[in-house]
Amino acid sequence: MSHVFHRNPHNDYPIAVRGEGAYLIDREGKRYLDASGGAAVSCLGHSDRAVTEAIRAQLERLPFAHTSFFSNEPMEALADELIRRAPREFDRVYFVSGGSEAVEAALKLARQYFVEIGQPQRRHLIARRGSYHGNTLGALAVGGNMGRRRQFEPLLIPVSHVSACYEYRGKSAGETGAAYGERWAAELESEILRLGEDSVIAFVAETVGGATLGAVTPAPGYLKRVREVCDRHGVLLILDEVMCGMGRCGSLYAFEEEGVVPDLVTIAKGLGAGYQPIGAVLASRKVFDAITGGSGFFQHGHTYLGHASACAGALAVQKRLHEDGVLARVAPLGRAFERRLSAAFGEHPHIGEIRGRGLFRALEIVEDRAGKRAFDAGLKINARLKKEALNQGLLCYPMGGTVDGVQGDHVLFAPPFILDESQLDEIVEKFSRALDVVLGRSAALAA
Repeated sequence: MSHVFHRNPHNDYPIAVRGEGAYLIDREGKRYLDASGGAAVSCLGHSDRAVTEAIRAQLERLPFAHTSFFSNEPMEALADELIRRAPREFDRVYFVSGGSEAVEAALKLARQYFVEIGQPQRRHLIARRGSYHGNTLGALAVGGNMGRRRQFEPLLIPVSHVSACYEYRGKSAGETGAAYGERWAAELESEILRLGEDSVIAFVAETVGGATLGAVTPAPGYLKRVREVCDRHGVLLILDEVMCGMGRCGSLYAFEEEGVVPDLVTIAKGLGAGYQPIGAVLASRKVFDAITGGSGFFQHGHTYLGHASACAGALAVQKRLHEDGVLARVAPLGRAFERRLSAAFGEHPHIGEIRGRGLFRALEIVEDRAGKRAFDAGLKINARLKKEALNQGLLCYPMGGTVDGVQGDHVLFAPPFILDESQLDEIVEKFSRALDVVLGRSAALAA
């Protein structure tokens, strides 16, 4: 009997004992192709020797030195590397232990920025429905997934939520993508004016939608228009790239392809590739200068921020991405994956949309393709897909509540950047079998 308080205590989890490239192996010797990177984490797979050696070497030199007393060499080097490859507006990196912590830090940093520049009346945050920003209370408050928020609502700070930029379900007949994006950027501006333009701290958004919408890319021009709206009203733009960043969408920072630069950007997951817990906030020069020119310090902190071995591992990940050419594989592999998904599911009666960018792809699963009608949530299509894919030796990331936090199903794929094209075929074949099993049973249940 396990004494672990598992995520779902009713599940009987296989015990993972080894990783080999894109595969995880359980205690019984069964191999699973990790097509989700856990949760878009394991971008280099599970046995990258360069990363493990960097961590081992750092542990032998210095396992831990608290950042209230010391800096450390790998933290300094990693910050230099991230800033060197970021737009010139960024100047500093604040390291934490994961994505939720990164979002919490960004929210507090944004609030402190306005206190420091003499605008303490700014108190409102705006985010989007259908978003996910983490499970700590601040991150959950800006998150827009109603299913995840509901039982914790009494504990959450008030946050305004505007519409997601979700063309598949939001775009009107005959409306262009650009017009659609303009419409939702205008909604953001209306909400800023409703709250009072001198009272809004920040707009928080995932550059490419992650867990709860599934690889939803922004409409053409949408984020540029959002940037203009924020600038006009003195509102900070916080982009959450915990899932979609660090090369997942084909460029180190996903916002690069949108032609915008946020004031703060959160990263995690692929930053450390799963080898050690790590996350970060990149802060623009204007935010950093406001803090140092005011009170002089950021009133925030965690015990393990800037952990030396985590930073050493993440620095090795960066070297693999850039010096060894791993990042350059993402865009062509992503296009190859898109072709395979389209060939297998493009005309499938229960696949409503195939979407995403790079090696961040999703299928939205529907009962009625023509009407975009979701399956009844009681059928738990997403949970059953996850279980059946596991039976087939495939790890994918199905989620429910895609439409409104309760109804709707999608499956997210975020495979490692090191896989080859034959493994793309393996992903599609195994998922096809899982889909056939689950939807066959669903049809029987519905009948």
